[in-house]
Amino acid sequence: MEKSIKRVAVLTSGGDSPGMNAAIRAVVRSAIYKGIEVVGVRRGYSGLVNKLFMGMQSHSVSKTISMGGTILKSSRCPEFKEREVREQAVANMKEAGIDALVVIGGDGSFRGANLLHEEFGFPVVGIPGTIDNDIYGTDFTIGFDTAINTAVGAIDKIRDTADSHNLVFFVEVMGRDAGFIGLYTAIATGAEATLIPEVHTNVDELCSYLDLERRKNKTSGIVIVAEGHAEGNAHEIAALVKEKLPDYETRVTTLGHIQRGGSPTCNDRVLASILGHEAIEALLKGESGIMVGQINGKTVYTPFVEACSKHNKINNLWYEIAHILAL
Repeated sequence: MEKSIKRVAVLTSGGDSPGMNAAIRAVVRSAIYKGIEVVGVRRGYSGLVNKLFMGMQSHSVSKTISMGGTILKSSRCPEFKEREVREQAVANMKEAGIDALVVIGGDGSFRGANLLHEEFGFPVVGIPGTIDNDIYGTDFTIGFDTAINTAVGAIDKIRDTADSHNLVFFVEVMGRDAGFIGLYTAIATGAEATLIPEVHTNVDELCSYLDLERRKNKTSGIVIVAEGHAEGNAHEIAALVKEKLPDYETRVTTLGHIQRGGSPTCNDRVLASILGHEAIEALLKGESGIMVGQINGKTVYTPFVEACSKHNKINNLWYEIAHILAL
């Protein structure tokens, strides 16, 4: 039996990721299809506190499925950690006639959403939108596929220069404390070495491996460094390698925020569309305090508490394969 919801709000929070607009579009149009009014909240949780509400119709999301970033904008809202601020946000929503909330973001966004659910019983459902792919309860997060394709395209170009000048490039990719972007791009680009937070690799081991590669007549190379690696960032690791292997010509490239922008891939558009629709379905079923995700092609609900406290795990076999194929 469907729960009576007359008006639903949607916001994006935390770091932007390609596909967020496709998710917003799906939420808006799925809700309208069910006869529910939609309110867009600008600038994330800050918008809840400051009443940055805007009515959304079907045409409000026309031609947005191919756009990167988020049309609703995002922002950090540290004051949302205070209970009285959250209480004001709930009061603002109720004043605006909002019956439920959809939050698109990562684990930090879900912690705020869970507090609205637990403290005030306000109906809220989350959609995982982050390039890091570190959210528990879904095989992939919205934006991850686009990010790795962006990184692969950039690294393919860097390899052309590495090969032309016999250079070893240390390429830093994003991912915070998760190595998914690093691992996937390493396999896809044939990187000579991969450093990710989940697998301990010290500089001495890396230097021994690179020196062996040179003796096997490999004169250039790509070393993928995921941010959050215990040995430091790409600049720090490259400097340590240069100190131990002074004959190596090294360069460092940090891909940075280009990985978060750009038009989403087909995979991200499809995933975002499905999860946006499923978020509305979940609210109509009376669900709250959960994230909608997709595992093995099926929609699953994961409580925010689990989604925030657990992390997707790296496939260690894939890491071994990356190493084997780089020989």
